[in-house]
Amino acid sequence: MKRLALRYGARWLLGLGLALLAGLQVAGVLHSDAVERMDAYFSGLRMRAEAPTLDPRIVIVDIDERSLAEVGRFPWSRDVMARLVQRLTGGYQAAAVGFDISFPEADTSSGYGVLQGLAQRELKGVPGLDAQLARLQPQLDYDGLLAAAMRGQPVVLGYNTSGGQPKGALPQPAFTAELLNGRRLDAFESSGYEANIARLQQAARGAGSFTVLPDSDGVVRSVPLLRKIGDGYYPALSLATAAVALQARAIAPVLDNTVDTLSHAEREYGGLESIALFTPEGMLSIPVGEGLSTTVQFRGKGGPQGGAFRYLSAADVLRGVSAPQLLNGAIVLVGTTAPGLNDLRATPVSAVYPGVEIHANIIKSILDGSFKARPDFALAAELLQVLLTGLLLSIVLPLLAPFWTVAVAAASAAAALGFNFWLYRAADAVLNVAAILLLILALFILNLAWGYFFEVRRGRALVSRFGEYVAPELVAEMAQDPEQYSMEGESRELTVMFVDVRGFTTISEGLPPRQLREYINLYLTAMSRDIRDSHRGTLDKYIGDAVMAFWGAPVPFADHASRGVATALLMQASAARLDHSFRQRGWPALNIGIGLNTGAMHVGDMGSEIRRAYTVMGDAVNLASRLEGITKVYGVGIAVGQATREAAPNFVYRELDRVRVKGKNEPVAIFEPLAHAGQADAAALTRLERWHAALALLRDQHWDGAAAILLELRVADPACQLYQLYMQRIDYYRLHPPGENWDGVTSFDSK
Repeated sequence: MKRLALRYGARWLLGLGLALLAGLQVAGVLHSDAVERMDAYFSGLRMRAEAPTLDPRIVIVDIDERSLAEVGRFPWSRDVMARLVQRLTGGYQAAAVGFDISFPEADTSSGYGVLQGLAQRELKGVPGLDAQLARLQPQLDYDGLLAAAMRGQPVVLGYNTSGGQPKGALPQPAFTAELLNGRRLDAFESSGYEANIARLQQAARGAGSFTVLPDSDGVVRSVPLLRKIGDGYYPALSLATAAVALQARAIAPVLDNTVDTLSHAEREYGGLESIALFTPEGMLSIPVGEGLSTTVQFRGKGGPQGGAFRYLSAADVLRGVSAPQLLNGAIVLVGTTAPGLNDLRATPVSAVYPGVEIHANIIKSILDGSFKARPDFALAAELLQVLLTGLLLSIVLPLLAPFWTVAVAAASAAAALGFNFWLYRAADAVLNVAAILLLILALFILNLAWGYFFEVRRGRALVSRFGEYVAPELVAEMAQDPEQYSMEGESRELTVMFVDVRGFTTISEGLPPRQLREYINLYLTAMSRDIRDSHRGTLDKYIGDAVMAFWGAPVPFADHASRGVATALLMQASAARLDHSFRQRGWPALNIGIGLNTGAMHVGDMGSEIRRAYTVMGDAVNLASRLEGITKVYGVGIAVGQATREAAPNFVYRELDRVRVKGKNEPVAIFEPLAHAGQADAAALTRLERWHAALALLRDQHWDGAAAILLELRVADPACQLYQLYMQRIDYYRLHPPGENWDGVTSFDSK
């Protein structure tokens, strides 16, 4: 632990410092516009990730470009609007009709006022004119026609509260400050408004503000459900329309009664739990946030093709050609998508989102009782996420290799985004995610930069020390922790290999120098790749046509023996492919012998002051060299010692003999690996079992029984030199019995 602290302590402290900064930002102690913009971006991303489904309960009657072409330029005269109301309420039986347009001026487009003026001046005294005008007045009073069409119907008018001087008639407020008993609600206040003319407002069932104000970046994300004008609190168009559709008798704040026990200052700003609609089915609670606002849950990209709400052309409704089942019992919003009428807004899901659909989204949330909002636990959850993630990544990332650093950082960011989106979908909880993503990115960059500027230096030093002797991929692994490796000599259990080409002297005499160079280069390249690339062995040296390699140093492997045996089998397969290619080119055949042994040996930087090498030495190394030499005696491609067989039991072996090599007094059993366990076929395993039976009979000096089995095996595999060798030995032992004390060991006097 002390070593880890010395190496990674500085990075750990820097990482924890970044986590602390992120925590302060989340807590509001530090402020960043960039983080807020990122959170706004992810808010839109969450909405865009949700596929919309069409809600048949809400229909938008669109004053679109086709309607303008058929009916005429907007604003339309009030007699047209009266026919539209009559169609929607009397004909199509809509549950409520909300107008995302206002009527702040009297409609004089009928010309009735001009006719009255003429009758009083230029045409004064014309017989019957006054009576005729009196009969025409009901038809030419367009405001009266609209008022008559709305009277007694579930029609909600819209009006503007964006400022200016008070104009027009406001509806009755949802409630007044008197209802609050001295409490003060955090609400947007409007000193001015542009409402509808009094006769229309008096005829309508209600009215609501259609004003939506964008955030500082010009994007609409939330809408106040109630605005304060004077002493009254007035609903938004969406809330007022939903109230009429649900036949709510009242809109009122839901206050926390425990606030009465708090101080006067606390009571002024506290105690609001929600806004309630009191419907015949019961109280419907609507959560609100700052400024009595609700976060708009935008569904789809908006517009007639957005997929969330059905759009019907106002021209079709006026002509009565819209399907009745689409409008019957539906909440209808009358608005416009025509670009020239300037009711397209920038939202998180689209830069040109119809303003009328903003109200439709709020109404849907009211009907569903589903509101996306920041819950009470939002701040605590965000702080816990940031601090816990910062702590874990600060500790873990410095310990990882570059690939795993990228993987863990990416997985952490994906997990943070996934958890955030899950809360949004499953719990309607809106949590900010930018701070934790920026923290993960900062920790990733910190560790990446640290690794580049500091670890790379140490890695280069390691490469300069080991790169001459060790495979580059092993050096790359060693460079991750340079202090762990040293070229100082040490004793370690390793597996060493010697490889040699059979009859190389004859080959070299039979090939021109250029072809011989190509021959040996192709052979050494293939063998080296098998050793290094496939099983991460360390190439020690080339000795003419011979190759020396080992496993387990400088990078330790617990399965070094298995790696060595697997490499030997792979090299024999590569040699067979090369042999086929060489024969096609008219070159001599390629056959190699491989000796493998496992045991304790010395490894390190050895040599003279003039030349040094990272290599291995010891009796186990010498035995591997002897085993490579005697493979040709037994006619096999690979020979391994007893220690290797025991250390790599995941292969099928054929015992060759018990031998006493030159320079060693103790005999050793030697084996030929045939295949990975489970890869040898049934016939081969049967022959192997018969071979071991013959070997046991031979060692018991049952010459006839051993010879019978060997003859059987030779029929199945006449090319096997091993069977021929042991038949010759049996013939010899018959003539020269080894005696009762024979140990079955074969001695070799040459290297």
